[in-house]
Amino acid sequence: MMVMVVTGTVSMAAAMAFVRPQQREGIGLWALALLAHAATYVLFLLRGQVSDWLSVVLANAILAGAFALLLAAVTEFHGRAQPWGRLLAPVAATALLIGVFLHDYRLRLLSSSFILALQNAVILWALWRPQPPRQPRGALLISASLGINGLVLLARGLWYTVHEPPPQGFMGSGTGQSITFLSAFIVVLLASLGFILMTKDRAEAINHELANNDLLTGIPNRRLLQQTLRRDALRAMREHAPYAVMMADIDHFKAVNDTHGHLAGDAVLRHVAHLLKARVRGQDMVGRWGGEEFLVLLPATTLEGARQLAEVLRAGVGEAPCHYQGTPIPVTLSIGICADTLQPGDRPSLLVDAADKALYAAKAGGRNRVEHALLMRPHELRGASPAPART
Repeated sequence: MMVMVVTGTVSMAAAMAFVRPQQREGIGLWALALLAHAATYVLFLLRGQVSDWLSVVLANAILAGAFALLLAAVTEFHGRAQPWGRLLAPVAATALLIGVFLHDYRLRLLSSSFILALQNAVILWALWRPQPPRQPRGALLISASLGINGLVLLARGLWYTVHEPPPQGFMGSGTGQSITFLSAFIVVLLASLGFILMTKDRAEAINHELANNDLLTGIPNRRLLQQTLRRDALRAMREHAPYAVMMADIDHFKAVNDTHGHLAGDAVLRHVAHLLKARVRGQDMVGRWGGEEFLVLLPATTLEGARQLAEVLRAGVGEAPCHYQGTPIPVTLSIGICADTLQPGDRPSLLVDAADKALYAAKAGGRNRVEHALLMRPHELRGASPAPART
């Protein structure tokens, strides 16, 4: 069983080293902990062939160091400062107590059991507190495996507090030792898989964030806006509910870049995105459509409701200049809106097209104003009179 533990631990360490990401997320420390765990059992196997200071004292100190490295890996995953006291104190205490009780197997057993159980509890605390992982699947797997291991160690310590250990010692083939070794093997596999799963889930969440949100402003990008509009439009059709779309554009944005620089322009975009997002309802969505244009999706909203909200947003942005490096930069918005009850067969993009036309009218009408346009269906366009040519 000890050879099985060593083989499984080294194999998992090699696998984790192979999949180690470029970012420092604790996988390197976790793999190092597995190697320390394997080294511990190699020294245990050498019991009687090398000095007890190596196969007993050093082995137990390395085992405590392995759990300290697991704690360091969890801490690094969360991006926190390493708790050096909680990392080094159990290792030092283990080396001291095992050295003092070198010739008393029962006291060595009790010392190791309680210290390792405490280390398991500290790792679980660091995993979930003060802030739990945003993707909990891997953390739950780690918690289950370390929790089982900690309970086994605690039970072993409590049992041998009132009972004498087996006379054959650590290398004996008793039931307690078999359970301990089996628990160690399960912990190696499940906890390591759980940690890999945590890093995988985080990578997928980051990729999802990058795919659906604008990097500069942090609000949804055009891709997510289009997906949400299609989904909401289908629901609105089924429920015969009104739906409104608002297109907002920052007035004279090029002048901001030319006068204050592109970094100031970026600050203005973030400023406007924050103001818009803070003033809409929870079911609404504000996203960056492109350049200095923002799209606001307003489910279950009539034309009058959309117009009232547009005026609130326009006034709010106009009354709150963007402060960049101590300089206030005045900002105004032109807004175009379209609201209608969608019918089967209507394309959601018709709402966006109409809002864009209304935005053009707001720009042509002097900017810093709200205009609306009617949704024009293809058959209505075919029956309409041709518009006069523009030059």
